[in-house]
This record gives sequence, structure tokens and C-alpha cells, in this order.
Amino acid sequence: MRYKIESNNSTLHASLSKEYQPILTIESGDSIQLNTIDIGWGINKREGERIRYQSRENEGEWGHPIVGPIAIKGAKPGMALEIKINDLIPSWYGWNCAGGDDSWHNRQLGLADYPEITFDWNLDQPTQTGTCQYNNHSFKIPLAPFLGFMSVVPNEDGKHSTMPPRYCGGNIDCKELVKGSTLYLPIGVDGALFSVGDGHAAQGDGEVSGQAIECPMDLVDLTLTLREGMQLKLPRADTPNGWITFGFHEDLNKATIMALEEMLLLLQEFYGLDKAEATVLASSVVDLRITQIVNGVKGVHAVLPHGIISHTLK
Repeated sequence: MRYKIESNNSTLHASLSKEYQPILTIESGDSIQLNTIDIGWGINKREGERIRYQSRENEGEWGHPIVGPIAIKGAKPGMALEIKINDLIPSWYGWNCAGGDDSWHNRQLGLADYPEITFDWNLDQPTQTGTCQYNNHSFKIPLAPFLGFMSVVPNEDGKHSTMPPRYCGGNIDCKELVKGSTLYLPIGVDGALFSVGDGHAAQGDGEVSGQAIECPMDLVDLTLTLREGMQLKLPRADTPNGWITFGFHEDLNKATIMALEEMLLLLQEFYGLDKAEATVLASSVVDLRITQIVNGVKGVHAVLPHGIISHTLK
């Protein structure tokens, strides 16, 4: 089955909680098609009109506008949820900014007291390019759309911010999760309770200003499937470029070790190696990248490129 969901005041929320009622319950293997709004809780129409939305949960504080939660029948703790990204089509506009915020990275860059500046981008689908006019400058960049936020619900009680990435997903902000990727998330509660949002048209590793090119998505097409045999502690992804493992922590060093530990487990699973052997192999072929540094909890992802290893057993 394929279900269509519209972003509106009855389908959007701004936090995670296992107490929230699902907006939809589907079977494993079903697909969902939806649109997302921008992180300013609105959508700009080409004619200049802006439509504004609000969270149905009335959290009282800002969070990403995310669609869901969506329950999957038969989902149990200990399983994994496979999210296959079939298609992503960004809307016609996006934006990102710098300065004007007393964040740790702005303080380090000397931009905490700098007036906020914003680049407004026009996004062209046929050419997959973004263009920006700022003062006397003109910029043009390639688009690589992805979703910043995909998550199942954490098992802990209470309401949880959408800002940090977590063991169950969340605001991962990994630019590798483009169309054709598959993300795997460890399930912590019955039903899984999946939510999605935070469309990005393009981003560099690190997301160094605090935002990617933030944009609504005209179409998000996902297939959600339960995996009983995957014992995951952290998200894992199979992307067009390679396998990815993640680490999340306030300390970037610890996030790095988490991502590396998960990659070593993957290499051990693939090739029947012990940990030391996997570490030697990883040092030859695995890339460590900073996912983002701006969400409180920092992210690192380890990448094993497809086809880089040729392996036989004697």
C-alpha cells in the first residue's frame, strides 16, 4: 500500500514522545508520500503568499516541524526500521544564514555578535541547481536534496527535543542520505512511531553556519519495512556512495569513536574478521567525516565506499 499525507496542523508536531498518538498505522513494506514545510513553520508560495502552520501538540517551544508519528504494525523493541528513500523533490526556494546567534561555533568564529545575514536560494528542478543573489554577488551550486530529520521514538519517558541526533535517529543532518539511500534505525517502542521532516536542498559536511539550505519538500517518498534480524544500537545506512555508520556525542572525539566502533562491527559482519583485523582494514578504506557540529550533540559518520574491497576466502 502507498499512503499520502499532507503537512498541516493535524499532522505536524515539534517534539518526540512515545505518548503521542500516531496519525497513521501501516503494514511493514508499505510506502508513504508526503510534503514537508520549512523550518520556519511555513511554506512560501511563488506569488508571495506565506502559509503558516503550528504543532498539534502545542509544545510551547520551537522544534523542527515533523510529520508523524506513523506506527508500523508488528514493530517491537529490538527490531530495526528500514527506511528506503525512493524520491525527494525540493520546493522552489530555500535559505540559510550565519551570525546573529550566541552558539558555541559562532563564538569561536567571532560571529556571535555579528548581525544575521541570510542567503535566499532559488531552486531549479530541471537543472538541479540553486542560485542566490546577495548584494553584488551571484552564486550557483548543485543541489543534493536530503532529509535532515528521520526518527523513531526514544523509549525514555517525557517529551524530547528535535534538535539533537539520537540512537533512534532524529536530527542527523547527514548529506549522504539522498534519494536511493536506505536508513536503518533501532526500534525502542511498540509501533516504532516514525516521524520525518527538515528538508535540505544542499549541505556541506559539518553544516557549519547552523543550517543547510533549508527548504520545503514537495515530495518525500519512503518505504518503511521491519527488520527482525538487525540488532542495532545506532543508525546505519546504505547509500549510493557506500555504507555509513554514525556516532553522536557532545564530545566530537567520543562521537568519532562511536562511529568507528559501529563501522568495525559492520566490517566484522561482512568479512568474518576480529576487531583488530577490522581496524587494520578500516584504516585502509574507511573515511571518517564530521556530519554536523551545530546541534548540541555533534555527529560523525564513517563511510565504507561500495566496491572498494575485493574479498575472497582461501
